[in-house]
Formats: sequence, C-alpha cells, structure tokens
Amino acid sequence: MDVGQKLAILTEAAKYDVSCSSSGTAGRRGGKLGSALPAGCCHAFAADGRCISLLKILLSNACVYDCKYCLNRRSADFPRATFEPRELADLTVEFYRRNYIEGLFLSSAVFGSPDRTCERMIEVLRILREEYGFTGYIHAKAIPGASDDLIRRLGLLADRMSVNIELPSRQSLGLLAPDKTKESIVRPMTLLRNGITENREDLVKYRAAPQFIPAGQSTQMIVGASPESDYHILTLSEKLYQNYSLKRVYFSAYTPVVEDSLLPSVDSKPPLLREHRLYQADWLLRFYGFQASEILSPERPMLYSEIDPKCGWVLRNMDDFPVEVNTADYEMLLRVPGIGVTSAKRILRERRQHSLDFEMLKRIGVVLKRARFFLICNGKAMQTLPETPEQALEWLVGPQNSSSLPDYEPEQLSLFQSSILREEALPCLKGEL
Repeated sequence: MDVGQKLAILTEAAKYDVSCSSSGTAGRRGGKLGSALPAGCCHAFAADGRCISLLKILLSNACVYDCKYCLNRRSADFPRATFEPRELADLTVEFYRRNYIEGLFLSSAVFGSPDRTCERMIEVLRILREEYGFTGYIHAKAIPGASDDLIRRLGLLADRMSVNIELPSRQSLGLLAPDKTKESIVRPMTLLRNGITENREDLVKYRAAPQFIPAGQSTQMIVGASPESDYHILTLSEKLYQNYSLKRVYFSAYTPVVEDSLLPSVDSKPPLLREHRLYQADWLLRFYGFQASEILSPERPMLYSEIDPKCGWVLRNMDDFPVEVNTADYEMLLRVPGIGVTSAKRILRERRQHSLDFEMLKRIGVVLKRARFFLICNGKAMQTLPETPEQALEWLVGPQNSSSLPDYEPEQLSLFQSSILREEALPCLKGEL
C-alpha cells in the first residue's frame, strides 16, 4: 500500500474525532475551485486567536479494541492501514513545506498494545521535533492504558494532548466499550493535570525547563449513542473543568455507521442540534459564570431545542427580571439574553461616565431584539416583560421555530432574489435570537 492510499484511509478514519475546533469537509464536487479535502485538514485556534490548519490523521486504524460505536473497531470490515513513524513525519513536513498545514493532530487506534502504540506516536513526534526541527503546533492523543513514563514523554513533545472520555457514564462505557474502563481514561488525565502543574512550577525556577503540553489538555464525549441526559453530560463537564483543568470539552453528535441493537439505527440522523445546545451551555459554564445545576436539573434534564440555554435559564427565573442596566453587577448583566462578555464590560465602562439609555446600549453592541424585555434604563422599559414563562417562550421562539418554516428547494439565487427571500421566505431572520 503506497503513502497516498494510507493517507486516504487514515484521514477518513480520523474524521469522527472532534477534539479540535473543526474537521475538514468535502466540497460538492471534488477537484473544483474551492473544494476541501474530504478529511485530513482541520482547524484549531491558537491562544492569540489565530486559526491554525492541521493535518488530522491516525497513525493506524488497526485496533485491538471492539468499541461498538467506533468505525475502527476490531470487528468492522474496513480497509486497514498503518504508517511507519518516519513515513508520517516525512509526510507532515512535506505538507508543511507546501503550505498545506501549520501543524499536526495525531491520534491512533490501539494496535498491538497501548504501550506499543504510544511508543510509535512518540517516535513520530521525536523525528519531527529533534531531527527536522519542526516547531509547529502538535496535538497528540494520549492512549489510555499506556505507561505513565510514555505519557510524560509524549507530553514533552506535544503542544496539547487529549484523552477521550467517549461515553458519559461508567455503565455506557462498560456496555459499548467493554475493553475500556473509567480508570484507564481518568489516570492519564490526572497525570497530564499534575504534569502541567509541576511544569508551571519548574518554569518559574528555570526558564529553560522543557515545556509540558503548554496548550493544556481537552477531551471528547459522544452525544446520542447512550441514554445519558444533557444534565448528566453538563454536570460531568463541569467536574472535568474543576478537577482536571481542561481547556475544552468537545461534544460529538453520534453518527450511526453500523447496525447494532445497542445503538441508534443507521437510518437515524446525528443529533446535531443537541450537540449545538450543549456547546452553548458549555460556553455558559466557561465564560458566563453559570453552574450546571442552574442550567438544568434532575427534574428538567434536557435543554430546550427551540431556544438557547441562557434563554432557558431566564424562563425559570422570571422574577429576577427586568434588570436595571445602570446598577446591575457584571454577573447579572451576563445573564441577560443579548448581552455577552464584551458588551457587559463595555456597559460597566461607559456607565461610569454617564447614564445609559437603549440607544447607547445598541451602539455598545447589546442585541436589543433579545434584551429589550429583560432590561430597563433609569426605570424605563423598552417593552413590557411577558407575564408568564409560557408567553416569554412564545416570544423567544416566535417565527424562528424551524417547524413553522415552509420547505424550499435549494437553488442558486441572484443578489436581488436573495433580498426578496430574506424578507418573505425566511421570517426567522427577523428577530434573530
């Protein structure tokens, strides 16, 4: 099997791992202007906000495990391929020299044993770093079950590492991934957390100390393959942020690839909207000061599909609104629909100099289409707050409810036709949430 065939197989096999910001997508017609690689290229974001293109690939898809949800499981009838370490290192450098990529996202199925797999991943990174002097971004997957020493060695060569939890509970993991255990996943996460803490202390004492995964660690959970609720998933995510100092928890809507009685039917669609709502809720946990118990509860374990999680919290806390924008603290401003981190900071800065009104809020960047019911300026309301949560929900959903939209056949529109479509055919664009 030549390198091109291996590349096609192993980039395709890597596309379901979403522990980086985005995956490559195929264009409508291959070989035309603007088409993207079917897989193989993904994008991550650096600490300074730069978008970095990565070669996203597996070292091997010949797995000894038989996880029922996985495309690369042992019992699956798919072509198998494995790169030699130098072969993959040469390919990465060649892609970099051609300006296709700026870094590498390297994962692998477990072939032979976890230690053997980790050793070969280390060799790929060693060749890149030490022989070729490659200083680009590298994200490597920690292999559950590998020895602590190998995990540490991998961490000294990579910029970021991730350990995929895969399934949100011990029961689902035992049912769908019988070869894996919670302990084998948590152990490397603990090791990476401790290594980051120790390395931070070493760098204070010795500026020339080698860095240990300076971009931190992340993880991934599959959504929809097992019966856990959104409340369970968010609570677990919150604990992971608190206990393991994760940079990010990624959610992957389960894509049915095989028929199995324990999994959703292959004809079912991935729960992409649910994935999207979980990402919005995760954003509230990380940047808006929310707790998982505020967003959901055992009595209300699933997120609204019609509205975002912040609006869902508002419906359950109508007594806290409307908010006086000239006196409310930062934490309360963040809880108002239509006010984000940037606009909340601008409000605090501007109101030190003068009293704010709705026109000023609009200039600051507040989305008044969402915030108008929930704010008052100097005791004056822009619009009356709905009396009940049901009325508020009806307003929040309004014409945006996709089930009320007529079906349209996709077609290429002229500039003038598109303006008509915006005004008449897609009322959801008026009053965007």
